[in-house]
Amino acid sequence: MGVKIEIFRMMLYLSFPVAMFWVSNQAEYFEEYVIKRKREIFPPDEELHRKELEDFKERMRLRREQRISMESEN
Repeated sequence: MGVKIEIFRMMLYLSFPVAMFWVSNQAEYFEEYVIKRKREIFPPDEELHRKELEDFKERMRLRREQRISMESEN
């Protein structure tokens, strides 16, 4: 009787972490709970990001034009 209980306990101790690992690594679970929760906590500021990206592109375009004009002068 004692050996059966020990085998049951060992199976329980090993199967629980493996099952939790398997469940938590499912793509549906990750997308549904983790990503949605992250977006609730940190909502994306689309307008702010778009403005920053446009400003960055404009600065890069101006730098490129300056570099090209400097190279053409030399």
